[in-house]
Amino acid sequence: MSSSVQLFRDQKYHELKGQCIQQRRLFEDPEFPASDASLFYQSAPPRKVEWKRPKDLCEDPHLFVNGISSHDLHQGTLGNCWFVAACSCLALRKTLWQQVIPDFNEQEWDPKNPEKYAGIFRFRFWCFGEWTEVVIDDLLPTMDGKLIYCHSNVKNEFWSALLEKAYAKLAGSYEALDGGSAADAIVDFTGAVAESIDLVQGKYGEIISEQMKLFEDLLKVHKRGGLISCSVMASSGSTNEVETEMGLVIGHAYSVTAIRKLRLGERLIFSLKAEKLFMIRLRNPWGKREWNGAWSDNSEEWKRVSNSERKSLGLTLENDGEFWMTFEDWCKNFTDVDICRIVNTSYFSIHKTWEKKMMHGAWAKNSEPLLNRSGGCFDNKETFLQNPQYVFDVKKTEDKVLVSLQQEDRRKYKKEGKGDSIPIGFEIFKVEDNRSYRLHKLTVQERVATSLYINTRTVFLKRILKQGRYILIPTTYHPGIITKFILRLFTDVPSKLRELKADKPKMTCWSLLCGYPRRVTQIKIHSAEGLQKQDRSGGADPYVLIKCENQNMRSPVQHDTTSAIFDTQVVFYRKNIDSPIIVQVWNSNILCDQFLGQAVLAASPSDPREQQTLQLRGRGRREAAEMPGHITVKVFSSDDLVEL
Repeated sequence: MSSSVQLFRDQKYHELKGQCIQQRRLFEDPEFPASDASLFYQSAPPRKVEWKRPKDLCEDPHLFVNGISSHDLHQGTLGNCWFVAACSCLALRKTLWQQVIPDFNEQEWDPKNPEKYAGIFRFRFWCFGEWTEVVIDDLLPTMDGKLIYCHSNVKNEFWSALLEKAYAKLAGSYEALDGGSAADAIVDFTGAVAESIDLVQGKYGEIISEQMKLFEDLLKVHKRGGLISCSVMASSGSTNEVETEMGLVIGHAYSVTAIRKLRLGERLIFSLKAEKLFMIRLRNPWGKREWNGAWSDNSEEWKRVSNSERKSLGLTLENDGEFWMTFEDWCKNFTDVDICRIVNTSYFSIHKTWEKKMMHGAWAKNSEPLLNRSGGCFDNKETFLQNPQYVFDVKKTEDKVLVSLQQEDRRKYKKEGKGDSIPIGFEIFKVEDNRSYRLHKLTVQERVATSLYINTRTVFLKRILKQGRYILIPTTYHPGIITKFILRLFTDVPSKLRELKADKPKMTCWSLLCGYPRRVTQIKIHSAEGLQKQDRSGGADPYVLIKCENQNMRSPVQHDTTSAIFDTQVVFYRKNIDSPIIVQVWNSNILCDQFLGQAVLAASPSDPREQQTLQLRGRGRREAAEMPGHITVKVFSSDDLVEL
């Protein structure tokens, strides 16, 4: 975790605790008082809520009793099963919950030194790209002497109730936590990268191959410390919190506590006949009410499993809210899954290590088109490019890229009736290999990826991209919407992600001496055909070299072909518009590369903008001798430097 931690409302835990101990008083938080304003932002409590400290609710309070476990939690009256599911997931991973509950031993009640207790606790959440420490007092909302919200199944254990209070303070009130998303809470606990999958839309219950791919993916996420939750969405006509005939609760978040391949029957030395089953274990945050289908706690199927296998699975047959089911049944009965990946960026790891770049940005409105940064999605053809633009490079021949776009948490705006997330998404374009200014018009660029557009806090995309330069454009669905976002990009090798801010080259004193560009030209070299054979097998290893004034751009080499697809794009800002652009084709050799021909382009604004095929010629002026082969190109030029 990074050493710099932000302080929420600038409250310093050690300073406040020291003052309370010195003055022999218990901490009362002025920033989140024990009043209805901290509970509700619109509805009123049905009956009077009393705020009590743990020592008023039991004799021997503790943060943890016998350690931390996913069985510690029960939901209470708030519609926040998603928060409890996220806590259940968190409890499975010691390294993660120790980030959220820092110095837990120092915070724990100490019966031998009661004078160290000051009624103050602290928790840390990953807020919008930064770890943020939230300080609270331990006055908790109760009715009839019982906690009304999240609580432990052990009467004197309070970590979950205190964690929930800190999270409610961050959101503005307890009521602001009603009806959230487990994935959002897990991201706030861990800084993970969240991905939501619709199991129905993806037909995971029907297509076995998709099911197997998802199982392997979830198994890998779980093994590498990721957290997974799932739910059954209410279909039209059905209501939330109602049980299906199979015992699952509709509209309710479950945490995934294990994923395993299970061997049936004893495997004999000479026989490999043991049947393998793909299994998943879930927990209901209510701590009771379980799946009653195949492989439920008391089902016949468990009789086929050896005692040793049962023991290694930790099978318990109590109604404790935890149960196993086959992965196939899971895909058929659940509708939504939230996957939170802990993306490994440590260089000291046996697992794949990712290179991470994170950018803070904002959609902002301006009536001047070149300054507007809120242009809406791709459908808004006139304004789409008036959004923030980020450029990054893929250095390998191919690289898997993970992109996470997260908008600011809007729960704090619920009081003003603006608490819903805005529909957001992003587009990725393959652009010119040397582009370093903003895009103003889509011409030769290739649209390679589009995320979902959805009103969730985070939008995620996984894609394999070919070598080259890319522009990523995050957008709101509708133009003219103002809000902040963070963009995270994970690649195998460093991507140099950065925002493009300038529209054209900067005018400097130097440009007065050396000249300022008068024309912008974009070129796409699509392919070369019919090149001269260069080796005994009748092939060649061609690449293209594009020369403009004193700049040279070179494409990757295409191996063993006389008809190569390059799809190489370049852009030039030209000072000397009479100097032509030269496109040369070369053959790559170990000792000395061989010239295969060239085409000379005037590249003036009046030239045709359609794709054209040009004869390769020898060096010299335009009418030099013909050489074998053609190149196919597209050329766009403009004397308005912000047209392209």
